[in-house]
Amino acid sequence: MKVYLVAGEMSGDRLGGALMAGLRQLVPDVAFAGVGGPLMAAQGLESLFPMDELSVFGIAEVLPKYRHLVRRMHQTADAVVDWRPDVLITIDSPDFCLRVARAVKAKSGVHCVHYVAPSVWAWRPKRAVKMAKSVDHVLALLPFEPPYMEAVGLRSDFVGHPVVSEPVASAEDTARFRRDLGLGEAPVMLVLPGSRRGEVGRLAPAFGEVVAKVKQQQPDVEVLVPAAEAVVDLVKEAVASWSHPVAVLDPTVGSADRALAQKRAAFASANVALAASGTVSLELAANNTPMVIAYDMNWITWQIMSRMALIDTVTLVNLVSETRVVEEFLGPAFQPERIAPAVLRALKAPKAQQEAMTLTMQRLGRGAEAPGLRAARAVLDGLPK
Repeated sequence: MKVYLVAGEMSGDRLGGALMAGLRQLVPDVAFAGVGGPLMAAQGLESLFPMDELSVFGIAEVLPKYRHLVRRMHQTADAVVDWRPDVLITIDSPDFCLRVARAVKAKSGVHCVHYVAPSVWAWRPKRAVKMAKSVDHVLALLPFEPPYMEAVGLRSDFVGHPVVSEPVASAEDTARFRRDLGLGEAPVMLVLPGSRRGEVGRLAPAFGEVVAKVKQQQPDVEVLVPAAEAVVDLVKEAVASWSHPVAVLDPTVGSADRALAQKRAAFASANVALAASGTVSLELAANNTPMVIAYDMNWITWQIMSRMALIDTVTLVNLVSETRVVEEFLGPAFQPERIAPAVLRALKAPKAQQEAMTLTMQRLGRGAEAPGLRAARAVLDGLPK
């Protein structure tokens, strides 16, 4: 069996890696090709080009790279058609991936699966109708999504989110991590300014101001900055100008297993987190870590997206738990003087968030079959007979 996969973000790489492991378990002689990151590479994928070339968010932010992205899209679609896989699986990054699927369908009859239903419940609901012309099957991470896809004639399966089956650090691992970093019993604040270079450039200066304001109110807080591999150099450069020293967790030091274990221990050790919007909110929820979400973007991007939004929150914990307990500061609200008090509130009164996080993990499939394996079964079941 031949499977072509395309992912454009670190979160998509995580999904792709778990799906590939599931497919290999069910079909041991499966062959993979496509575009992906380190977790997909660990499952045997040799990426057509570096995945981080696709990690661009925002309408205005995409424009300078548009021609290059179009070239990569055509390159990817041509590679799919030439390889003749049994199935093309595009993972998240809909603006790129669905264009690839459309180009492939125009040239071949390859069965197309899209993993992660586009958030048509949040904005641009007509995307589902458009997608149905080039995609045969959608794998959904959230339990309320399949009806939106089925309404336009697409098969859709809820497969859960891999975060619910990823291991978390044990109490022993956490104690060792605290001891190794000299944290003692101090409260720990994680600062997560994103995995894209553009995000770090926009968010890190203000996040540094938030750290300073939090430290003024609670001087004993220890601050850790777990950096994504693709942006670790930029993160180190950014925090060097902050008024308070912080510890950057560098995933490029030592083995990949060591880096992953350190990240898990950091998440499990944390008492609160300040994070960019995205999948990281679910990683924090899996560790029962209270959080504040803050995100800024180009003014034009904000004006367009805020007017098109159909929901009042972007945080998955809020959406899945049907609460609004995680505070958000987006666009014009992205102000350090507003964000810092919210971080202190989450640190001092975590119960409501933690209850919502427990519910979120249950609804996303914690305790059931691993989502990567569920996704693999759904892909195989959906193939043309």
